Amino acid sequence: MTELLSVRGLRVDFVSDGGVAQVLDGINLDVARGEVVGLVGESGCGKTTLARAILGVLPATAARIRGGEVWFKGADLLREEAAVVNDRVRGRAITFIPQDPYGSFSPVFPVQTQIMDVMKWKSPRLTRGDESRPPGRWPGATPASRPSSAPSPGRSRRRTPRRRRRSPPGRRRRCGGGRGRGSAALPQPDLIIADEPTTALDVTIQAQILRLLRTLVKERGVSVLFTTHDLGTAHEICDRVVVMYAGQEMEAAPADAFFARPAHPYTRRLLASVPSPDGEIRDIPGEVPSLVDPPSGCRFHPRCEYATAECSAGRPPPRALAPRHGVRCHHPVDAPVGAEP
Repeated sequence: MTELLSVRGLRVDFVSDGGVAQVLDGINLDVARGEVVGLVGESGCGKTTLARAILGVLPATAARIRGGEVWFKGADLLREEAAVVNDRVRGRAITFIPQDPYGSFSPVFPVQTQIMDVMKWKSPRLTRGDESRPPGRWPGATPASRPSSAPSPGRSRRRTPRRRRRSPPGRRRRCGGGRGRGSAALPQPDLIIADEPTTALDVTIQAQILRLLRTLVKERGVSVLFTTHDLGTAHEICDRVVVMYAGQEMEAAPADAFFARPAHPYTRRLLASVPSPDGEIRDIPGEVPSLVDPPSGCRFHPRCEYATAECSAGRPPPRALAPRHGVRCHHPVDAPVGAEP
């Protein structure tokens, strides 16, 4: 498959009061054209940081990219000029659905007005140098969507200026699902990065969001990087799943293989922690390590029942188990879910 996005060896640190946190430790990730890739893992494992690093919107005062590459359509975004990434990639070729949909649109102004503003600057037909185009005259805008400057028949050319009406904030705050859908569809991207877009939404709106993303993939060939901690949602929408733990990717596999025959001990523990039909909850023994002083080698080894000395001596290299199924583990498990060797 042709890779649209390829992340290689990405390392990101954050400066905090407690020290330097190694948030991403040599992450590898691939997204093919027309593919939905799920990025799953516990809260704090680095999913959102990875998404923002791809977009180039990490906080400049706290984040440090120590190394790695982010290849998108043949260009390394980490070494591309910032103006080029902002003009041609961010918000146009790659769009972002934030985890908090209420932060993506203003609760004061109508959504229609804000969408028109987005299309003014990020229209897929807008080329560099067209930024001086008058508002409402972006390429590809339909006549109905353009503000009319000519008077209607029978009307006087003289108009009385009208104040821009502001909607009551309470009305505009209750459209979280609509905000997510608007963020996803504009403006005809090649890749959508959806950072837990179904969080805090009811199940009917969640279904609409997932259906919209699937429609974009099927009809427009859009690729989706879908970060989530909800394994049920990942099973429903994803073609392939990548699991992260404490800033490292552990396993990447087609969705069927991921849920039926996971190879990494952490993946198996993560799937086993999903509540069973009888209500039983099984957690993962131990604690998530501190990213300021993380364990050496595989960061899961202090909690892993298969760990040996080599697991702490160095991080396991990628190991291919099947086509597009890879794992970083010295002792991968070869058994279906529910069966232990």
